[in-house]
This record gives sequence, C-alpha cells and structure tokens, in this order.
Amino acid sequence: MQSDVIILGGGLVGLTLAFALDAHGLSSIVVDPANPETVLAPGFDGRASAIASASWNMLQAIGLGDRLEGKGCPIAAIRVSDGLRPGALDFAPDADDEPLGIMFENRLLRQTLHAAAGEAKNVMLLMPARPVATDRGEHGVSVMLEDGRELKAPLLIAAEGRNSPTRAAAGINVARWQYEHSAIIAAVEHEKPHDNIAYEIFYPEGPFAILPMLPGNRSALVWSVARADAPGYLKLGPRGFAAELKAKMGGLLGELTVIAPLSSYPLGFHHAGRITDQRLALVGDAAHGIHPIAGQGLNLGLRDAAALTEVLVEGARLGLDLGDAQLLKRYERWRSLDTLLVAASTDGLARLFGLPGETASAVRRFGLSAVQRIAPLKSFFMAEARGEYGDKPKLLAGLTV
Repeated sequence: MQSDVIILGGGLVGLTLAFALDAHGLSSIVVDPANPETVLAPGFDGRASAIASASWNMLQAIGLGDRLEGKGCPIAAIRVSDGLRPGALDFAPDADDEPLGIMFENRLLRQTLHAAAGEAKNVMLLMPARPVATDRGEHGVSVMLEDGRELKAPLLIAAEGRNSPTRAAAGINVARWQYEHSAIIAAVEHEKPHDNIAYEIFYPEGPFAILPMLPGNRSALVWSVARADAPGYLKLGPRGFAAELKAKMGGLLGELTVIAPLSSYPLGFHHAGRITDQRLALVGDAAHGIHPIAGQGLNLGLRDAAALTEVLVEGARLGLDLGDAQLLKRYERWRSLDTLLVAASTDGLARLFGLPGETASAVRRFGLSAVQRIAPLKSFFMAEARGEYGDKPKLLAGLTV
C-alpha cells in the first residue's frame, strides 16, 4: 500500500494530522496497535482536554469543527491563585471575543476522529496493526506490518507518544526527568455551577486544576500530589475522596460527587534533541512531554501538526519529495523555539509554585498581582493560553494552506 505519509500512532495528534493532510489532498496511512474497542469504550473515564482557541480554529478549518460543535464547554475565564489566598489572577476575554478554549472529554474527541476516519477520502486507519520492521532509505520509507502487509511512503511520522520506539530506533537523544509528583485524574458533579470558569490553584505540593465541563455542574480535575501519596488517595472511597477535593477547593463549588473512575500517572518532562531524521518527523509527545500545569500538552502537539501540514503541503505544490531534508529542516526550525519556550516555562512554573514557605508565597502573589495590573503582560499570557503567540501556522488562524 502506498501513501504520501505513514503515521505511526493513531492518538489525538496523529489522527488530527492525518485529517489536516487530507483537507489538502495528501494521503496518509495511520498505524496503531491499540484495540479500537478499548480506545472507543463508551464509559466516561474522567479524562478531558482543553482545546485552545487557535487549535479550535484548526479543527474547524480541516472539517472537524462541525462534528464537535456544541459538544464542549467554552472556557470563559481562567482564575489563577496561590492556594486559597487573596490575590488571584483572572484571564478573561472581552465580551465580544472568542472563549479562551473549549473543554472536551477525551473519549468524545477519540470517537469523533475515528468516525471521521471512516469517511475521509485520503485517510486509511489500520487498527489494531503493529509494525515489525521499518526501513527509511534514501529513496523512501517502507513499513512491514505483523500481518505481512507492506506500506510505502516518502515520509514516516512518529506520533506514538512519549515512549516512541521509532524515536529510539533513530538514535534521537532525549532530555528527560521525573517530578516527585503524580497527577490524579477525577471528574465530579458539584452543587454550584462553574460558570465556565477554569481554576488553577497552586499548592506547594503541586497544582490543583478545576476544568469546566458540560453540563454546567460537572468539572474535570487534575490534582498533583506527592508520588508516594497517590496510591493512598486512590484507595479512598468516593465520599472520602470527595471530601478531600472539597477541602482543596475551599468549598468553591459546594458539595461534590465523584462520577468517573479515579486514575493517576507519574509526572515527567522530556524533550527530544531534534524532531527530524532521514525521512522522519516527530510530532506530539514523541517530540516533547511537559508538565500539565498549563494544560498545553495536547495543544503543543496540534501546533506540530499544523506546522508540519503547512510544510508538506507547500512542498507538494512545488513538486518536492515529501521526505526532502530541506522540508524537514524547515519543520524543525519552525517548531524548535516554540516547543522549547513552552516546555521551559511550564517546568519553571511547576518549580516556582512548588517552593514552600511564606516568603515564596508572598513573591508569587506579588507576581500574580503585577500581571493582573499590567495590561501588555496580561495580554501576552492570554495569547499564550490561546496558542496565538509567535509565528503560527495558517491552520491555527482558521485558514487552509
């Protein structure tokens, strides 16, 4: 089987990239080893993602917006605070402006992407399918699947996640470290409406994020705790865990009921030394993994997809080989600064807000108050939250290439 690109990994970033290429007439074969019945299980697992406004522009431009319209919760404002103390920083767009982003259940995003894959002219999703041999030669790429099928394309794209075997096989070095924390994922119904406000409450032991969902009395939570404490929290009964959550929220949303199974994962950071190799490009978590402190992980991957799409589409129009080293170098240059800045800033925030003591807390509250007062600085942070800062690809402005 032949296509313009082969994408290893059919997660949110890999499939979105396939649809972005499809919208511009380029074909892809997406290979994913996961069982679709597991990936598309109907039960709500509590996992949700904030799609920044620029990323939403992209989804609309490539034809996925109509499928998701009205199914996510707009984020009308973000409130940041140092614990439950006064001095919060509020990010809120003007009344006639777009929301800062939209919260979607990950389950809904997966279901939408898979349904669209069945109808897309230039997207072939092979799932479950497992590559057993890959050859990236001077003149093209071939991938042999476990069932004996052979795939060919000019370019291989790794979207396999943070433990990408393709990245490892290419000998790409990765800077990585672990935080001494785990993120607990939960979903709750609450007594008071959230009014479409997302809250980021920083505690010395880690941030506590409250993310508004539909309907208005439901929220997703990401709670960073000391890694040694995570198993204990997960063993609490629903009432005991809800009581812990309510205390962390200061009763902000009233009484709580846990509505999805609890889960956790260790927090870490990684950043690939380069994101291209011979006839290979990395996207999403295969290229970088950051602290969830600002909710930018998925959006960073979608920005990779937007930039790579623009590079490949413009290359195809010039009649270039899609695996051409100069095209890949352009993608690498375009994404390197943005990913490094976001990775460094989220890591810095995690460390800054993790400093204990009254002096550190006072400095943080002073900083939050300063950003609240200084309009240009506040606008900068809002643009970052939207994914609109820097040299952004056309798709992030809602334009096709």
